[in-house]
Amino acid sequence: MNAETMHSAKPEAFPTDTADTQRRFDELQSRLAPLFGNVFPDRLAAHTIIVIPSLTLDVDELAALSGATHYEERMLCMLMLLRMPKANVVYVTSEPISPTIIDYYLHLLPGVPVNHARRRLTLLSCNDGSSMPLSQKMLARPRLLERIKAAIPNPSAAHITCFNATDLERALALRLDVPLYACDPALNSLSTKSGGREVFRRAGVPMPPGFEHLRDTKDLIPALTELKRQRPRLRKAVVKLNEGFSGKGNAVFSYETAPDGAGLENWVRMNLPRNLSFEAGNETWEHFQHKFAAMGGIAELFLEGDMVRSPSVQCRIDPLGQINIISTHDQVLGGPSGQVFLGCTFPADTAYSREIQVAAQSVSEVLRQEGVLGRFGVDFISICTGGRWEHSALEINIRKGGTTHPYLMLQYLTDGTYDPATGLYQTATGQQRFYYASDNITDPAYVGIIPDDLIDIAVNHQLHFDGATQQGVVFHMIGAMSQYAKLGALCVGDSHARAHKYYRDVLAVLDHETGRC
Repeated sequence: MNAETMHSAKPEAFPTDTADTQRRFDELQSRLAPLFGNVFPDRLAAHTIIVIPSLTLDVDELAALSGATHYEERMLCMLMLLRMPKANVVYVTSEPISPTIIDYYLHLLPGVPVNHARRRLTLLSCNDGSSMPLSQKMLARPRLLERIKAAIPNPSAAHITCFNATDLERALALRLDVPLYACDPALNSLSTKSGGREVFRRAGVPMPPGFEHLRDTKDLIPALTELKRQRPRLRKAVVKLNEGFSGKGNAVFSYETAPDGAGLENWVRMNLPRNLSFEAGNETWEHFQHKFAAMGGIAELFLEGDMVRSPSVQCRIDPLGQINIISTHDQVLGGPSGQVFLGCTFPADTAYSREIQVAAQSVSEVLRQEGVLGRFGVDFISICTGGRWEHSALEINIRKGGTTHPYLMLQYLTDGTYDPATGLYQTATGQQRFYYASDNITDPAYVGIIPDDLIDIAVNHQLHFDGATQQGVVFHMIGAMSQYAKLGALCVGDSHARAHKYYRDVLAVLDHETGRC
């Protein structure tokens, strides 16, 4: 946790990082293994899931994310756990969620009356729309924490799930006396850009040539110089903040007009501010330089090719220490140089999905040795040359990323599984399913469309998920639409083509309803 995040929290809001705190947290976490082994597999077991969808990130990263508090709605897919008849869900958000949105999700539950599910759902809110992380808001509200405790019938059969785990989430676990099904925050350095490169090296997984653990621009200048000296024809390099989120902490450095020989380092020094192009549209050199000095970063080759993909492998290390390959995706990226996450297609291309799974397995084994727990993603860049794909690992995200909630929703709706051997997903009835998912359906014309409006539009145009065919559309981040003109959608089909058609249908309907066509 950085100093800026801590600044607005009261000192008593969370425990200091002491040996005693770590000991108590370790004792709390020891409950997870028996819970995972005995309760999780039993569909009829009584248990409680506390969902804390806090994006506990650097305050500047959060400020750059339009409608950040509504990203807390992405984990509403966890309401599908109410399909288990004795499961209780406690869902906490910064601001109250519209009842229309909750009804929308509960009506997706297969085989469970809505009233039955609603009795087992507790919705709580901080009533605080500020930009600080939700977990920090919760720690500042002891009465809210007492309400959470009161909503847990049996604390020995409860766990917390979250977007990412930091000292704040650890503090919440200790305050609530409920284990956290997530990685120990003490290991978060493995999820930085520098830490990821160290793990790739240990795992023997290829990565772009570059330099990590750069402390400031004084370190960055010789690193960029050396990259060019080693590869005289190099056109671009990527500079990444260690704790950048969703690609918005990245920048591209251009070597155009760079000289050869002894004058190169001075040229880099003089041209760094103006030759660095930022992925975040509102970023400036002065601010980026400050952030780089605060959190450090890396510099590596900008890999290019005629055919470039950005696949990702989602993995999990469970409380029993077992490694699971959960899914693969091809990420849909945008931004000035194609490094900002916009959405994904599932599953990844079978031409290379098994190859990246092998690499992700090696990475997972190193992370298991370090004690990592829970879900994480390994991102790659894949380039096809002469009909052969070559893969380089880019980063590790120890959290529930943008590919987590669409896959969970698909699983909950279809009771299916991803088969790493084939690279395909099958429903419980043996049907293959594919999807296109996006958190970034945006248009200024969407401003003013409240949740009730969107549901009317969806019903009138049959933009829904059909339980009989197990195909169709599920919306998320519905609450962001009216103010931030932003919406998310999961589009499920029996082929990639059908999934993309559903997505195009969504855009066409919204264009029609907003007078765009």
